Amino acid sequence: MESFIVSFVNEKKDELVKQWESELHQIRSEIYLDKISDDLFLRTSQEFMEHTFAAIQTSQQEAGERLAPFTERLIQGGWPLIYFTKGLQAFRRTVLAVLAEEKDLQQVLKYFYEVEEWVDRMVNELVHDYTGSWEDTIEMQKLSLLELSAPLMPVFEGVTVMPLIGTIDTQRAKLIMENLLDGVIKHRSQVVLIDITGVPVVDTMVAHHIIQAAEAVRLVGAQCILVGIRPEIAQTIVNLGINLQQFPTKSTLQKGIEAALEQLGKKMVDK
Repeated sequence: MESFIVSFVNEKKDELVKQWESELHQIRSEIYLDKISDDLFLRTSQEFMEHTFAAIQTSQQEAGERLAPFTERLIQGGWPLIYFTKGLQAFRRTVLAVLAEEKDLQQVLKYFYEVEEWVDRMVNELVHDYTGSWEDTIEMQKLSLLELSAPLMPVFEGVTVMPLIGTIDTQRAKLIMENLLDGVIKHRSQVVLIDITGVPVVDTMVAHHIIQAAEAVRLVGAQCILVGIRPEIAQTIVNLGINLQQFPTKSTLQKGIEAALEQLGKKMVDK
């Protein structure tokens, strides 16, 4: 911020703090922060004001860098973004209210435009940073859910199962492929069972992804068995002319496991 407005803010700081604090208490009731204790709200507001006054002494870029860690920490702790945007707008109103007491109209207008522009830029940066952080969080959660939706689980020595539930799009198919190949190496799998019992629709695209996954498994030295072929899925596959002859298919997971053990020269016995 320009030196002339910095000097003005420093000179009038006590008066600005008093009025701004009153504005922040008003904001508290507007955005339903009443559940926060009076002591915590007061300490946070004072910290917010001090960070803002410190930011004013620097360039615009440094101001954003000073405020960002503080606001990000509190937002992650549950404070709403609107507290900070409204708080900065309240700071602007406070400065302008104190400015209005000045007699030099030209000076008032000069200060007004400087404060107006500074607050607008800070609010925009806050919203931009928060939006980016939120999008990153959503993307990370989405990836975590995708990873959980394509697990590879060892059930016997040399035999692993990948149960698939829900629709399979291109992004998830890519993850299935990666998990399959990593899991085959990690668990030293010789036979992988892909269980599509929970996949509601098997169309040409889904079948293509499954065939690609099975071929990739074969290339790393393991065999793939497709299990969970329900009658309606079998009929759809036939009607679409999808060729699944490259690898064995079984109607249930139990039959698939029995077939896998048979290929490994083992079998389940009842005790």
